Amino acid sequence: MGVHESQSRIYENQIGRSRAFTGWLFEEMKTAFGDFGVANADAFYAAVNAVHKGYIRTEADELQYNLHIMMRFGLERALMSGDLAVKDLEAAWNDRFEADFGYGVDKPSNGCLQDVHWSVGLFGYFPTYTLGNVYAGCLYQALRRDVSGLDADLAEGDTSGATSWLKENLQQYGGLRSPRETIVHAAGMEPSHAPLLAYLEEKFSQLYDL
Repeated sequence: MGVHESQSRIYENQIGRSRAFTGWLFEEMKTAFGDFGVANADAFYAAVNAVHKGYIRTEADELQYNLHIMMRFGLERALMSGDLAVKDLEAAWNDRFEADFGYGVDKPSNGCLQDVHWSVGLFGYFPTYTLGNVYAGCLYQALRRDVSGLDADLAEGDTSGATSWLKENLQQYGGLRSPRETIVHAAGMEPSHAPLLAYLEEKFSQLYDL
C-alpha cells in the first residue's frame, strides 16, 4: 500500500504542484474563468503550495502532512498496545496535536473523528501515507534524471512523459516484487527519506526565501 500511495502522492505533489504544471494550469483557469483573483502564475504556484495552519490531514501542505501521520501512528500504537483506552483517545489526540502543531483542536470533527480508518478497522494503514511520500521522493528523483524536458512538457500540460516513465518502470509490474524491490527496480536506489527531504527543502526554501 505504500507503493500504491506513492503514485497518488507523486501525481498530486511533485507533478501537480510543480511550478511548471501550475503555470500551465493558471493559464487554463484564466482562459476558462477570467480573473479569478490570483495575479499571475507565480502567485498561483505560491498559493497552491502555501504552508498554513489546519486540522485536516487530507488538506495539509506537503511540509506538515507527515506530522499528521506521525501523530496518528503514535496514538494507534498506544491503542493497540493497551497503553491508551479508547475513551481517552480524544483527549490524547488533542494533547498531541497541540504539542506537535502549536494550536488546539476546536471540535472532534477536526480531531480524532476526521478519518474513518479506525472506525472501519484499518489499523496499521496510516504509515503507508508517509511511506508513499518517501517512495515518491525516490521515484521523482529518478524521473527527473531519466525524462529529459520534463518541466517543458509539464509547462504545456503534458504529463505523458511522467506517466509513461511510471508505467514502464513501476506500474506494469503490479505486486510482482516486494515494496523495497519495486522501488529499487524503478528508482535505481534503496528506499530512503533523503530525496523527499531534499525536494521539500529546495522547494520551500525558494518559495519562502529561506
